Amino acid sequence: MAAISSIIESFKPVLIQIATPHSTGTGFYMHDHKLVITNEHVIRGNRQVVIDGIAIKKQLVNVLYTDSKYDLAFLSPPKEMLPNVQLAQEGNLKDGDQIVAVGHPFGLKISATNGIVSNLRHVQGDIQYIQHDAALNPGNSGGPLITLNGEIAGINTFIMRDGNNIGFSLPAKYLQNTIFEYESGGSEFAARCYSCTNLVFEHTVSGKYCPHCGARIELPDQVQEYEPIGVNKTIEDMLSALGHQIELTRIGPNHWQIEEGSARITLTYHEESGLIIGDAFLAQLPKKTIGPIYEYLLRENYTMDHLSFSVRGNDIILSLIIYDRYLNVKTGKELIQFLFERSDYYDNILVETYGALWKEEF
Repeated sequence: MAAISSIIESFKPVLIQIATPHSTGTGFYMHDHKLVITNEHVIRGNRQVVIDGIAIKKQLVNVLYTDSKYDLAFLSPPKEMLPNVQLAQEGNLKDGDQIVAVGHPFGLKISATNGIVSNLRHVQGDIQYIQHDAALNPGNSGGPLITLNGEIAGINTFIMRDGNNIGFSLPAKYLQNTIFEYESGGSEFAARCYSCTNLVFEHTVSGKYCPHCGARIELPDQVQEYEPIGVNKTIEDMLSALGHQIELTRIGPNHWQIEEGSARITLTYHEESGLIIGDAFLAQLPKKTIGPIYEYLLRENYTMDHLSFSVRGNDIILSLIIYDRYLNVKTGKELIQFLFERSDYYDNILVETYGALWKEEF
């Protein structure tokens, strides 16, 4: 059995961050099948999603297969070549075995927790789940549950609300069977009919109805594309005017992430307060001689217009705040461009003059 740290390292290249206008989650790449695997609820309502990771660049991929019964979805592969991972065979995992749950919420570092299998046969509806106590959070959805042999035992699917780290993962056997059905049908756009459980493919679907039972069904390429409205549309028009590909900037509800040079800015629209906040994460605080940095940040806050410094944990953040009632494409574009320019200016000063540390990427 491998050490947990080596298991996590071996999975880092194939772990995929997933983001849509509606949600974020995790997936993993299976080289043998040229598919990214995740939960259906992570990508629901989208034809395409944004993926990112340690070994790949941020890019758009197609949703190929959706399965609301087993909460599974398949995405088209990234452009980069990635290593292969194996599914655990049924019977290789037992109650009491140690497992590792790995997740990759969008924009955050990889998180990994270990725990013990409590019940291999927790049944909900007519589906059997692996119950375990490895801590899961919403960003873990769609990520792998890994054995100490480095094999994928299941897909992390849901947690018990207020359940003290009671998590549930769909066993690998369901994924293996679904991949077989999908590839046998031709590996094209497809969905599982929730009513009769047959897989319906692009060449067999009858409009939006299952050819087997007549139930209504929607294949991934039939999903209505997302169209922003109101303030969200203004924000996206503003980002488009700055030259950014809008689909690649979306990282969840009312969240966007844009990059220019070494600077990365996260935009968040808070509907209740009407605030649009742009955060540029600059350098990090060192362990010693922090006082001069705080003094510099306070002095700059006193003199700056539109922007302000703050410290969150060890991160030094330069922020822009705009009220939605004053937002328009022209002024928003100018302010975001100003935030980029000042970010590039300040991170060099903080590191070279005041001893701050360059921000580490995952």
